[in-house]
Amino acid sequence: MKRRLAREKAFQALFQMLTTHLTQQEAVDYVMEGERDEFLMELVDGVTRHQQELDELISDHLEHWSLERLPKVERTVLRIAIFELKFYGDTPTQVAINEAVELAKTFGEETSGRFVNGVLSKIQ
Repeated sequence: MKRRLAREKAFQALFQMLTTHLTQQEAVDYVMEGERDEFLMELVDGVTRHQQELDELISDHLEHWSLERLPKVERTVLRIAIFELKFYGDTPTQVAINEAVELAKTFGEETSGRFVNGVLSKIQ
């Protein structure tokens, strides 16, 4: 599986976990339909494990927003991107940002891509 698709599936699993009572494994199984992908699992595990630190970084770089007011799509996309930037270490900065912007455009609202880009440009 290509990394772009793995990021989309990781987003979907993490979003499911945020909006339902699914466990991590249930959410991954749901979006993967029985398939396995190592990169996807590293993203989901990493974001879940480091969620508090990720949320603190997001909160520290928001202007006129609180984490609680942040839409779930943007919150999930930012968690994935910041995990890749700060903890994963294998993804070039610009790639992580570009992929996050594309995820936000795909799953979010019209302005989601710009919002995510603005927050990530402060964090990198």
